[in-house]
Amino acid sequence: MTSRSSTGHVKDLSLSQEGVNRIEWAGREMPVVGLIRERFMREKPLAGVRMAACLHVTTETANLVIALKDGGADVVVCASNPLSTQDDVAAALVHEYGIPTFSIKGEDDETYYSHISAVLDHQPNITMDDGADLVSTLHRERSELLRHVIGGTEETTTGVIRLTAMAKDEKLAYPIIAVNEAETKHFFDNRYGTGQSTLDGITRATNILWAGRRVVVSGYGWCGRGISARARGMGSHVIVTEVNPVRALEAVMDGFTVMSSIEAAAVGEVFITATGGYHAIGRDHLEVMPHGAILSNSGHFNVEIDLNALEEMSTGKRKPREFVDEYQISDGRKIYVLGEGRLINLAAAEGHPSAVMDMSFANQALGAEHIVKNHGQLGPGVYPVPEDIDAEVGRLKLASLGIKIDTLTPEQQNYQESWEFGT
Repeated sequence: MTSRSSTGHVKDLSLSQEGVNRIEWAGREMPVVGLIRERFMREKPLAGVRMAACLHVTTETANLVIALKDGGADVVVCASNPLSTQDDVAAALVHEYGIPTFSIKGEDDETYYSHISAVLDHQPNITMDDGADLVSTLHRERSELLRHVIGGTEETTTGVIRLTAMAKDEKLAYPIIAVNEAETKHFFDNRYGTGQSTLDGITRATNILWAGRRVVVSGYGWCGRGISARARGMGSHVIVTEVNPVRALEAVMDGFTVMSSIEAAAVGEVFITATGGYHAIGRDHLEVMPHGAILSNSGHFNVEIDLNALEEMSTGKRKPREFVDEYQISDGRKIYVLGEGRLINLAAAEGHPSAVMDMSFANQALGAEHIVKNHGQLGPGVYPVPEDIDAEVGRLKLASLGIKIDTLTPEQQNYQESWEFGT
């Protein structure tokens, strides 16, 4: 029985204490967000600001939105993916922290978009998105609310791509900070977080042995780099496919086998998409895959694998394990899809480790503060995280680890800034 009211729509409020315990555990690994929360509690930089956050509802996200609330914001939350919600966390946010949350793991598409509509009813001044579903729905279906909005932030590569396209078409009505492009986000969250959590999700779903496996990674952006490195670290033979020649060359130089996707489809055993694009694995690939191939996705949306083609090719389907769908192909082969083709690290596991989300969500919190401080100075468009915010997040993370680094002396700084010094 789900619980729905103006304060949220969650699976079961009785799960809230378990959620609190796990939120507090994650907080131990998020010292930067903790430091920001302490300052926000004193200064209240978000006082009176209505915020709508469409994010993966996890323990790490909970620590972020609690910090935003302590900073004075009036926050409401919904899920950015139907399978990524941790139901105990959603319950805790509503019951223990007083943050309206509309999120249930496994919700259907109708419920998913009704939850987005529910947080838009809050008439937000700031949007905080992961994949741009909130922003696109606001512009397409609730445009009368745009007059309330002063800015937003975006968490992931897919969302930045969509928002950049909106800005190019002059459809984006307000400024959005691309948190995904911060160095303290993509270097660590995308690479180390996605790398570890993707293999964790696949392992939990299948219990496969990675050593000796032929693993095909589609895409060699920061996420693909991380996945490839972690799979190799587990003893897998990693094959990378790419459409960008520079990234493909980088994969070669990093010691991975690089080939076309159709060649890789014929020899791979485990396939992981991380392109942020459409049908990285299509019908042509499915037709040549070996019996027993395992398909998973670590991109934001479930469009990277052509599931419609797979359905058309199959004569039957069953679920041998939770998060595993077995497709019986008409020629006798069996192909396995994990987590319905959605983000496997959140569908079958717990998402990124808290320690890397600490930096990503620190950028989110400081990005929201930056929007408030610069209200009226930024026109519609997609903006990078300011360098001073990125550097501050890195500094705080190092300090939390007890690590000291050097600073330039005045002479060194002068040398860096001068053109007059030579040989």
